[in-house]
Amino acid sequence: MIELGSENILRKSGVLMHLSSLPSPYGIGTMGQAARDFVDFLQESGQAYWQILPICPTSYGNSPYQSYSTFAGNPYFIDLDELKNMGILCCQDYENVAWMYDLEQVDYGILNEKRFSVLQKAAKNFLENPTEEFYVFCTENEEWLPDYALFMALKEVNKGKPWSEWMLPYRNRDERAIVQAKYTYEMKINFWKVFQFFFFKQWQDLKKYANKKGIEIIGDLPIYVSLDSVDVWSHPELFQLDENRNPTKVAGCPPDAFSDDGQLWGNPLYNWDYMEKNGFQWWIQRIQYICKVYDVVRIDHFRGFDSYYAIPFGEKTAQNGVWKKGPGMKFFRKLEEEIGRQRIIAEDLGDITESVRKLLEESGFPGMKVLEFAFDSNHVGENEYLPHNFVEKCVAYAGTHDNNTIEGWFEEITEDDAEYAREYLRLTENNQSWGMLQALWESPAGLVIAQMQDILSLGQEARMNTPSTLENNWSWRVRPEVFTHALAYKLRNMTTMYGRLQKK
Repeated sequence: MIELGSENILRKSGVLMHLSSLPSPYGIGTMGQAARDFVDFLQESGQAYWQILPICPTSYGNSPYQSYSTFAGNPYFIDLDELKNMGILCCQDYENVAWMYDLEQVDYGILNEKRFSVLQKAAKNFLENPTEEFYVFCTENEEWLPDYALFMALKEVNKGKPWSEWMLPYRNRDERAIVQAKYTYEMKINFWKVFQFFFFKQWQDLKKYANKKGIEIIGDLPIYVSLDSVDVWSHPELFQLDENRNPTKVAGCPPDAFSDDGQLWGNPLYNWDYMEKNGFQWWIQRIQYICKVYDVVRIDHFRGFDSYYAIPFGEKTAQNGVWKKGPGMKFFRKLEEEIGRQRIIAEDLGDITESVRKLLEESGFPGMKVLEFAFDSNHVGENEYLPHNFVEKCVAYAGTHDNNTIEGWFEEITEDDAEYAREYLRLTENNQSWGMLQALWESPAGLVIAQMQDILSLGQEARMNTPSTLENNWSWRVRPEVFTHALAYKLRNMTTMYGRLQKK
């Protein structure tokens, strides 16, 4: 077993593919049979890890990094066939619905329009004879579930509007209004609780199946939460808000060589002074919870704990932001004191200062390397992302969900950079994807991860996300026929050749 966060990292490998990208006849990947089939493929190909993106419910733009809740699961991923097996749905409830027009793309509009009516029917049938397991689930998750269910019920009543546009009593969580809402919308609230019960029951079953097959799951923890979330609505004191509960500063990244305007994420920033005074309890609860959901946790935007980029609320770009000091090691020492050593990967990409490097070293977490960042023909041999510069204690990728596929990347870079990459990696134009993966697998990195798109040698059309854009993101899906024994053998052979084989 790989001991992420320790000094010794065993040679292992894995595949990055989100749940949404799994094949399914019902519009989006789910936690049903296709997920178990993918686990079988990973086992057959000798992999040790399945990395996914955040599994929380998505808001506007469908990004898993903009969620209604940091604790809840995305109802889209609930498998309808599994609900039929529970006896609370019939085939005619969902099999004849026109879920998609394209097997290789998620249509979120159709999902939003049709999915919840099916789930509501299942929840209604379930609540006619709820199980003891459901009540146990509600009790075990009482720290977040009641607020989340109420939040989603009120959002439903308000036709999806963000909480900042609700009536003032609801917006400001007036005690009398909240009590009345719990009574008035009791059925809707219960439905949202049941959805979470369905989700986590299926998730735990899938995780157990994967673990039994020798596959561990790496999950993503976004550093920030969405403004339109139950987290901000129910705990405004934790964020940098004014007296009207509007953000004073929001998150993003400054301009760089890739963007003159920088990246304006828009997430509210944390009130770290307040959090420190109460012992970082919300964060401790969050990480303790997420470490139970996943086997390994990747913390997105790790540098935000050292320093964060604060942009005045209302700005149209990220140009006018300033860097502010984050909690640093005080946070991680408190975290370890409260919940012990956890298996964490630090996403330390971007503009990394010596201060961030020091924080990474002191935390003991492995950082990340991305091969697509390595090839600048003007600085041959100098880049820290070149494989010969990798250290053992890191997790290395050809590209992440925010990068182009390997084939797409070769099309977008300059010819000089492409020629440098081909020469360094000993590639021909016919083996770009697998040649790059081979260089990754043979590198010193303790753990290497490949996007499924690159294993399939797909191009730009299969890119998962283009940062700072809203169109055509998070929608790529794989066809079921691609998971062949021949492909598993090819991946296993490379994994064996470079000493990364997952042994039983």
